[in-house]
Amino acid sequence: MRQFKTAIVSLVLLITLSSVFALTDEKTQYKTTVPTIQTVEWAVKWWGPRHEEKVQQVKQGNVDLLLIGNSITHGWENENGINVWNKYYKHRHAVNLGFSGDRTEHVLWRLQNGEIDNISPKLAVVMIGTNNTGQRRDPVEETAAGVKAILDQVQSKLPETKILLLAIFPRSELPGDSLRVMNEEINNIISGYADNQRIYFLDINDKFLDDNGVLTKEIMPDFLHPNEKGYRIWAESMEPMVSELLGDQAVSNCSE
Repeated sequence: MRQFKTAIVSLVLLITLSSVFALTDEKTQYKTTVPTIQTVEWAVKWWGPRHEEKVQQVKQGNVDLLLIGNSITHGWENENGINVWNKYYKHRHAVNLGFSGDRTEHVLWRLQNGEIDNISPKLAVVMIGTNNTGQRRDPVEETAAGVKAILDQVQSKLPETKILLLAIFPRSELPGDSLRVMNEEINNIISGYADNQRIYFLDINDKFLDDNGVLTKEIMPDFLHPNEKGYRIWAESMEPMVSELLGDQAVSNCSE
C-alpha cells in the first residue's frame, strides 16, 4: 500500500511539473515569433497582392540584395526613396521586401511563404521592430526575440547570404520619448546577435539626430518615416558596409 501511495504521489508530481514546463514553453512562444498574415484593415487589400508580387519577382532570380522590413523599407519605392534607391541599389539587383505596418511576425510569415525561396543573394539588410513598439508596445525582449526568429529564418533559407542587421531607427522628436527608449533597448539586445561572420550589426541612428539627440522634421516629417533627405542619409551611412559585404565598388555620395 505504501509503495502504491508513493507511486501516486510521484505521478501527481510528474504531471504538475509537466504542466509547469508546458506553461513556460507557452510563455516563450511570443506573439512576435508566431508567423501570421497582416490583418489590419487599412493594409489587407494590398498586403496579399504585394506579397504575391514579390514572390513572383524573386522567382525570376538574379537577386543579389534584399532589404527586409516595414514601411520605412517599403518607402524606398515611393517619391521619398525612389531616386536614392535607383542610384544605390537598382544596379545591384535589389529586391525591396518592406511592407507598411508589418511587425516581426508578419515578416516571418512572408519569409516562410515564398519571398526568399530558391534564391541566393549576397546580402540581406534587415530592419524591423518599430511597429511592435508603436502599435502594441510589445516588451522589448519579445520584439528582440521576433528579430532573432527572422535572422534564424533567413539563415535557414539562405545559408550563403550575409545579413546586415540595422538598429531600429529613432522615432519621436525627443530622446526621452518612451517609444524611442524602447527601440534603443531593443537595439541593445539585438546588437548581440552579430557574429561578424554571417550576421553584422550597424547602428547609424546618430546620423538622423542633431547634437542634442533631437529628430527633426527636416529628416523625418512625422518623426518616423524618412523623407528624401532621410533616405539619402540612410544610403550614404550604410554604403561602406553594404559595399564591403557585397564585394563591389562603393557608390559615390549622392550629394556629390
